[in-house]
Amino acid sequence: FLCCHPDLSPPAQIALTLRAVGGLTTAEIARAWLVPEATMAQRISRAKRKVRGVRFARPERWEERLPAVLHTLYLIFNEGYTATSGTSLQRAELAGEALRLARTVRRLLPEDAEVAGLLALMLLTDARRAARTGPHGELVPLDEQDRDRWDKAAIEEGVALVTEALARGRAGPYQLRAAIAAVHDEAPTPEATDWAEILGLYDILVRQVPGPVEQLNRAVAVAMVHGPRAALAELDRLEDASAAGHRPDAVRGHLLERAGDTAGARAAYTSAAGQTLSLPERRYLEARAARLGP
Repeated sequence: FLCCHPDLSPPAQIALTLRAVGGLTTAEIARAWLVPEATMAQRISRAKRKVRGVRFARPERWEERLPAVLHTLYLIFNEGYTATSGTSLQRAELAGEALRLARTVRRLLPEDAEVAGLLALMLLTDARRAARTGPHGELVPLDEQDRDRWDKAAIEEGVALVTEALARGRAGPYQLRAAIAAVHDEAPTPEATDWAEILGLYDILVRQVPGPVEQLNRAVAVAMVHGPRAALAELDRLEDASAAGHRPDAVRGHLLERAGDTAGARAAYTSAAGQTLSLPERRYLEARAARLGP
């Protein structure tokens, strides 16, 4: 209902729904939306005033508001899959709720390819959840995860969904993200990952969604295909890097480490560790910096 309210702008719809459905704090919503906390607080306050006293009902032309609904579910899932703050890397109950709601939207709109793409993306991503943390809750990066612990049933369902969605014509952002996740999930080993295909998919995605996170992820794919120096050049051209929080420095540290610049990598990892509010991420980044020497 909140995502479809005609008197609210899409950002306000999403922010208020994240608060009401996801239970996220203003700070968490601001980080998800890549804006300052004060800006988000004002946005939520204005939205609350507009909906105060309004009766809940199915709105007219709600299909036009579908992008806001999908984006809200995407942000809720992301916060559940990788919490932006706190002592735990994941908030499984939040990711599970986003999945439940995505399945509900899928039942309502079974012919919509982007709805199928979003559900596929969630399934393919959440399939790795059990392998993402070690016995003490520490972060385990993708290339070090035990793939036998991945949820094979979720992967099969996600691959089937995105394959069906892509066959319908021009792929949207959620279908492209799901296709990238499928390439990762179907690789039996990290070395078998088809990075050239992933880079090609990111090339299409960043033309549709030229956000800093998408460009950062593409830079990693560039490194895997063309080497870390080429990726560092891409990173230097990134606009609005500060909006992505600690991620640009974390990626820079990874690329510099691969390029053999130990001192630069250590400094980048240390900088990234100082910016994140997630304790598991901070410990991981500090460990990466420490193993490179004093």
